[in-house]
This record gives sequence, structure tokens and C-alpha cells, in this order.
Amino acid sequence: MNLLKRLLGVLWLLLSVAAAYFCIMDFGLPKLNSGKQDDLVFGIIILFILTPLIVSGLAIFGYFALNGEYDKNKM
Repeated sequence: MNLLKRLLGVLWLLLSVAAAYFCIMDFGLPKLNSGKQDDLVFGIIILFILTPLIVSGLAIFGYFALNGEYDKNKM
């Protein structure tokens, strides 16, 4: 079970990289370049508030899982 947790840690780290890419390239930058004020506000929120929260949360969780912090034998 501990091996599975560590493998899922790698998965969480890969998900954080994918989330960073999609939040920046697909959601954030196109909204900033659209020219509408509603899209500009949404793009700023996506890029500067939501993306760091999502990516850092996934990356920290993956890092701890990969290092064995969630192992059953850890005391």
C-alpha cells in the first residue's frame, strides 16, 4: 500500500504540471488577450489567484506522498 501511495505521489506531481500548463495556456492567457473587460478580470483571477493555489496544492501533496509522509509505519 505504501508503494501505491508513492506512485500516486508521482501522479499528483504530474497533475500539478498539467494543471499549470492548462491554467496558463488555455484559461488565463487567452482571456487576457481577448480585449473584453469581463474576460480580463477572469483571466487575472485565473492566472494570479487560482493557478498558484491549484498547482501548489497538488505539488505539495504529491511531494509528501512521494517522500512517504503518509506511510502507515511513519511515526
